[in-house]
Amino acid sequence: MSATSPTLRSEPTTAEKLARLPWSIASNAANTVFVQFTFFGSAFVLFLNQLNLNNTQIGFLLSLFPFFGLVALVIAPAVARFGYKRTYLLFFGTRKFVTALLLLVPWVLTQFGGRATTIYLTFVVMGFALCRAIAETAVYPWIQEYVPNSVRGKYSASNNIFARLVGVVAVTIASLVIESSDGLNRFMVLFGVGAAFGLVAVFCASFIPGGAPLQDAASTISNRDLLKPARDGNFRQYLLGLGVITIATNSAVSFLPLYMEQQIGISEGRVLILQNSTLIGGLLSTYLWGWAADRYGSKPVMLSGVYLRIALPICWMLIPRGSENAFIIALAISFLQGIAEMGWIIGSARLLYVSVVPAQMKTEYMAVYYAAIGIFGGVSQLIGGRILDFSAGLSGQFYFFTLDPFTPLFVGSLVLTILSLFLFRTVRADSSISIGEFAGLFFRGNPFSALGSMMRYYMAKDERATVAMTKQLGQTDSPIAVEELLDALNDPRFNVRFEAIISMARTKPDPRLVNSLRDVLNGTELALSVMAAWALGRIGDEHALRTLRDGLHSEYRSIRAHCARALGTLNDQTVAPYFLQQLEGELDKGLQMAYASALGHLGYKPAVEPLLQLLETTQNEGARLELALSLARIIGEERQFIQMLRQLRADTGTAASQTLSGLKRKLVKQHGSAVVIRLFDRCAEAFARNEFAEGVTLLVELIQTVTADHYTAETRPILHHCATLLQEEPLHLEYLLLTLYTLDVGWQDAV
Repeated sequence: MSATSPTLRSEPTTAEKLARLPWSIASNAANTVFVQFTFFGSAFVLFLNQLNLNNTQIGFLLSLFPFFGLVALVIAPAVARFGYKRTYLLFFGTRKFVTALLLLVPWVLTQFGGRATTIYLTFVVMGFALCRAIAETAVYPWIQEYVPNSVRGKYSASNNIFARLVGVVAVTIASLVIESSDGLNRFMVLFGVGAAFGLVAVFCASFIPGGAPLQDAASTISNRDLLKPARDGNFRQYLLGLGVITIATNSAVSFLPLYMEQQIGISEGRVLILQNSTLIGGLLSTYLWGWAADRYGSKPVMLSGVYLRIALPICWMLIPRGSENAFIIALAISFLQGIAEMGWIIGSARLLYVSVVPAQMKTEYMAVYYAAIGIFGGVSQLIGGRILDFSAGLSGQFYFFTLDPFTPLFVGSLVLTILSLFLFRTVRADSSISIGEFAGLFFRGNPFSALGSMMRYYMAKDERATVAMTKQLGQTDSPIAVEELLDALNDPRFNVRFEAIISMARTKPDPRLVNSLRDVLNGTELALSVMAAWALGRIGDEHALRTLRDGLHSEYRSIRAHCARALGTLNDQTVAPYFLQQLEGELDKGLQMAYASALGHLGYKPAVEPLLQLLETTQNEGARLELALSLARIIGEERQFIQMLRQLRADTGTAASQTLSGLKRKLVKQHGSAVVIRLFDRCAEAFARNEFAEGVTLLVELIQTVTADHYTAETRPILHHCATLLQEEPLHLEYLLLTLYTLDVGWQDAV
């Protein structure tokens, strides 16, 4: 291959690609009817079974479809020269006429017998498989061209939604046709209608853009170039994992209709309905998988599908035989199968196109890829049929599992699927999200509420509705909503941005949210900068410390205040001496309170005396209580302080009396003196009678009696300061509260 990669003659623009994508979806939807009615639906396996072909023969015929994929290695250069679109339309259309030859099977059977029919059927399948292989050799690089990477996951989701909706209808009709009569004619109806829908699919595909012949393709692409992908270690690892999981699943899934009919006892018509359940499972999950692949990357979605596939063989083997509930259980398992398949299909395909295959060498890579899946697919069908015939006489019981000819097939599927998981783990990812992180998205917060809020967020019609949805996104506390919160933070509407910051503060720490809030804090919108400082403190992420420390030197006092409070919340002990220094020299009340609150959060003991002085000079009741709380945090825990505050507000006398009585019981255990015990009793009784003046007098006497022996250097100043102020104003709630709290939490054995 030359140094310059081949280019397309008239590559369509992204706008043209997006405008024509509906034709691709329509073509695939019509082709779904063709697929379900002919070679790739459960009806075809039942058709072969009615012709009395054994499992090995069925496996051989099914293996022809993938085995013919090997022609991709030979025809890829010619396909590039002729043009991807022209090649696809020609052979995609030709195979529909080859399919019509199935309509002659009853006549061949009548005229020439079963052996001749098998030979005839083999040639029909070979002709179809050859046309299919050539068409798909062209379509893979064409798809990589006409589907923009930015919407590849969403396109896959939309495409699968329509295809599976049509598939559900097609399978339902097929099941009704199969149940309506016996014999081969019922299958002929399906084959004829399927071929007609196949021609509709060809018509729709003709409107898809791109796929033009490559310039100078004859001189730039040769068969030797097809060896280059084999030297790509990441591509080889992907193909190896793909091969293992293809053998694991195809060999089991292809013969699953026979297992359900022969071993579980489900009728032919109901077997086809099981396929509907699989389609519905994929349908309901396809948008979620596609959205997740575009947002979090292909690899975690692909591996999630593999993990779900591991459970399928076990579930199949546990279905009760001949039970009335067997069909319902099989429906549920088929539904799970559809979810697993869709995760695998969307994840693996997107990873292939976005990360594994270089766009400039798509012809060579996709030819090797298609040939490889042909080998793996063919081998899987042959192995499946041979295993079933080899284990035809197997029966018995092993714990909860009933042994039958299908057991080795399912066990092998389980083992190989697990093996593929380890192989895929080393394939290069297209994002930094690991499978563990991806799974964790759905176990934090409320993922279902987050998904619903996301949809309503994008559908919000005005600012008020957007603000409400942004609030709901934060309330879900789910990492799934991070992208939407970031989007809201960049919204041109101020109220939406403001609400986004509040909502971010409700979530668990996330590096992207923290970085965005840091940018807002360092920005020029003062109102939002203040809120960003508050939010960083509430989120509690240590990565915000440096930004918040820088904010302490902002020219805006409100930002300095919120940064100080946030650093206190984050327990940044390094700034405690700075806060104390600033507190002692600061005149602004707002900053004084911010420093005091932070020192309380930090439990900085040298701040006790300055906080007491600030408490004495502060007039605002709310600020006084906050200062008392800061002192309480330094000597103990805030929970008990808040509980005591609520009790005092409800009934001051009773709460004070109960606190003193409880403290007396603690004192008795530590062998308190009779004098001190008597003081406790008298003081508690006075408060119980709501005689606050007498109660405060006795409380001051009690403080003077016990502080010397039972309180530390940090708690004694608080008690003496409170005693002095209580004598001047007995009904100061914060002093009474702080006194009772300190007496309780600060009490200890004699020191």
